[in-house]
Amino acid sequence: MILEVAILNVRTGESGVFEQTFSQAQDIISSMPGYTSHQLHRCLESQDKYLLLVQWQ
Repeated sequence: MILEVAILNVRTGESGVFEQTFSQAQDIISSMPGYTSHQLHRCLESQDKYLLLVQWQ
């Protein structure tokens, strides 16, 4: 298994738009060869920062 870690910095005040757009993007991610699962976490200290974890075979 490979764990991909990405820190995503979103423009201030655009977290809602990002989350809506990500709901569409996750369909693309999950269709990629080798995809196992993913998780998106919002940072508690900085509301405009996210952590994306993607597991691949």
